[in-house]
Amino acid sequence: MNDWVVATSIAFGVLGCLFLLAGVASARRRRFVRLSLHTVFALACLAFGALFLTLHLSLQGYQALTREDLAAIIQVEPTGPSQFRVMVQVPGRQSEIFQLTGDEVYADAHILKWKPWANLFGLHTVYELDRIAGRYREIEDERKRPRTVHALGGAQAVDLFTLRRRYAWLEPVVDAEYGSASFFPAQDRVVLELRVSTTGLLFRPLTTAS
Repeated sequence: MNDWVVATSIAFGVLGCLFLLAGVASARRRRFVRLSLHTVFALACLAFGALFLTLHLSLQGYQALTREDLAAIIQVEPTGPSQFRVMVQVPGRQSEIFQLTGDEVYADAHILKWKPWANLFGLHTVYELDRIAGRYREIEDERKRPRTVHALGGAQAVDLFTLRRRYAWLEPVVDAEYGSASFFPAQDRVVLELRVSTTGLLFRPLTTAS
């Protein structure tokens, strides 16, 4: 998917440079109408090239979403009252271990959907895991008892999820952006699949850990 974005960015960049060269030639020949047209086309192409380059950088860390994908395998092991340890294995990455407090394991993710025209450039729904945390069943416990949260997403040069919420000009490109979350009881040892679909995240028990 990102190959299409990179290729499109390069294509617009090349076109922009060609129009700039044509503009320079028009200026030397004192053809100012053509100079104006070439300048406008050059700026437009370079702007589109910059846009697709920004999309490419911002999609680093995101995964393409099909019907339903395995986002992570999570092993849960209770270590005390309202305390448990999780080992998170995200496909293609090294496993990580976190100590959490609460009655349930909680995870959330960023999900980006694109306008239909963007699908022509290979841009489809993508997701990125954001965080894992402990969750208490009772609201009063959430307010008063210790809470733990850890990041699951990697550092990005450009975060499109944040940019979409901040800048309205991305609305013609990104159809919708939203967060999705799921949680599962953590009182027993269990191995969970964290799956993501077009409707959001869900936990599925894989097996009871021995």
